[in-house]
Amino acid sequence: MLVERMRPHTSTIFAEMSALALRTGAINLGQGFPDTDGPPSLLADAAANIGSGINQYPPGVGAPELRAAVAEHQRRFYGMDVDPDAVLVTTGATEAIASAVLAFCEPGDEVVTFQPYYDSYAATIALAGAVLRPVPLRPNANANANPNPGGQRPPGFGFDSDELRAAFSSRTRLVLVNTPHNPTGAVFDREQLTLIGQLAAEYGAVIVTDEVYEHMVYDGREHVSMATLPGMAERTLTISAAGKTFSVTGWKIGWVHGPAELVAAVRAVKQFLTYVSGAPFQPAVAAALALPDSFYAQLASDLQRKRDLLSAGLRTAGFTVFDSAGTYFVVTDVRPLGYEDGAEFCWSLPERVGVAAVPVSVFCADPELGRPLVRFAFCKRDEVLTEAVARLVALRAPAG
Repeated sequence: MLVERMRPHTSTIFAEMSALALRTGAINLGQGFPDTDGPPSLLADAAANIGSGINQYPPGVGAPELRAAVAEHQRRFYGMDVDPDAVLVTTGATEAIASAVLAFCEPGDEVVTFQPYYDSYAATIALAGAVLRPVPLRPNANANANPNPGGQRPPGFGFDSDELRAAFSSRTRLVLVNTPHNPTGAVFDREQLTLIGQLAAEYGAVIVTDEVYEHMVYDGREHVSMATLPGMAERTLTISAAGKTFSVTGWKIGWVHGPAELVAAVRAVKQFLTYVSGAPFQPAVAAALALPDSFYAQLASDLQRKRDLLSAGLRTAGFTVFDSAGTYFVVTDVRPLGYEDGAEFCWSLPERVGVAAVPVSVFCADPELGRPLVRFAFCKRDEVLTEAVARLVALRAPAG
């Protein structure tokens, strides 16, 4: 019988909603994966690697060319001085996060993170026997500054500094920070990250940052990597991955870097999870990380346009739509459509109009926090989003 601490985590909402979309033929705007392939050069490199025999175990810490490429990426985009020997390649960011939590948390230790959160966070913390200390992200509370004051969008999500401070205690071992943030689309600014870092330092906590959406930031905003802030490099593990940036979510190539002693602790756990993976993909990702600035700029520009396309349609359909400053996702409030419960809404939506989405309440330790909220993914082809919008607008049609 499954241990008690894992019983709330027997299934993921992504699997459930994707299965429902498949069964009903609905457009799947629930799970965050693109419906197009990544850069042709990346795909060609991977195929060539398979054909040339790069198919056995890679080095336990990762292919040397990928570790060097990650270090160069961090220098190029953030001015970091990263030693390739302090980079560990993982099976996606999810494994890197799990390895960090298991490496640093004893049963009863506390992990501060923000809710709503990516669902693996709570499951991994439970697996370690640690205690989740969630800090609420709410609409309009210290929200990201709108670059167009008085403009078209409501503000996004933010946290209250007093609630953040109250989450810390003498048992705080780890602070798990996701920016750009899934599911809300919030992008934490320097002031917010500085406060998080100051509290982590005050309580002697390790900071783990999940930055997989680092290149998906919109409206001229800036992604700030926590490790670049004064005094933070020595206590921060920085995690990212190739899946989102290069539209290859099924490859599961991630990495973590930071102080050598922290990375060594993560490696001690990681080697007994998957050990290694993705031999032909690792050198392909290494080459892709060196793609020109125009690639990264076009990625953000295309996704910003897709965000705007879907957001406009959702507003026309009657949703309240919150500003998404980054990621693949936009969060809506379904109460203007006559629903109080986002989960009830999502379970009925595929049959009703042929679109699948995800309720935000499943990403919350306190489901009431996200009860009326629903997340939609906009990382799809324009024609798919246009068809989804046409279907969603039918929600405003009078009954009968």
